[in-house]
Amino acid sequence: MMQGSKQLTCAIITGSSRGIGAATAMRLAAAGHAVTINYLNNTGQAEELAREIRAAGGRAFPFQADVADFTQVKGMVEETVQRFGRIQIVVNNAGFSQHCTIDHMTIKDWDRSVAVNLSAAVYVVKAALPYLKKEPWARIINICSLRAMTGSSHGAHYAAAKSGLIGLTKSLALELAPNITVNAISPGYTNTDMNAEALATKGDAIRASIPVKRLAEPEEIAALVAFLASQQAGYITGETVNANGGIYMQ
Repeated sequence: MMQGSKQLTCAIITGSSRGIGAATAMRLAAAGHAVTINYLNNTGQAEELAREIRAAGGRAFPFQADVADFTQVKGMVEETVQRFGRIQIVVNNAGFSQHCTIDHMTIKDWDRSVAVNLSAAVYVVKAALPYLKKEPWARIINICSLRAMTGSSHGAHYAAAKSGLIGLTKSLALELAPNITVNAISPGYTNTDMNAEALATKGDAIRASIPVKRLAEPEEIAALVAFLASQQAGYITGETVNANGGIYMQ
């Protein structure tokens, strides 16, 4: 099908030029969805990912937008609809992580963390909701964090925002049922650039603390996203799925 066809299903994945977001874009594109690859600064990585997806027969285009800015989010949503005709899946994956204790944290640090890790999800849902409601079924998936469950000794702003994302997930699940399901995934330690610094200094200790004795690979989290984004997951909503190798169990 040509881009712009009304028959395409389409997913927007925020923060998807690398890591879990990139793996999710690849997985959803392989499942037949057109994908919007959102990025902030990594133009080269986003464009290369789009080329890789197209070379494999998929449909993708990169779009630069700061998801903490509602005007830019609306532009991304409208461009997606213009290209692909519809939106059926939203994956709120963009994140801002910073090792910073409360005494060193600035108000600007706090505001940025809340904006990217929590408010951005609201912005994307608000902008995409008119199109999601047109679908016979649609999916919203929020990528959360282990720190939402455990708290953090070096990132209260991150843990608090991600905890808020769980509350948002439950609330939207109640509000948007039955046709739109809303779920969250809370990954544990995952082999991504965001965790590279911690893994370089404490990797052995981190692996030893995980019952399965290894990190998650981004593709494993993407596989879970793909299931929750499928029609087969229609009876799951309002849930937070912990994918952390057993380091935290509810």
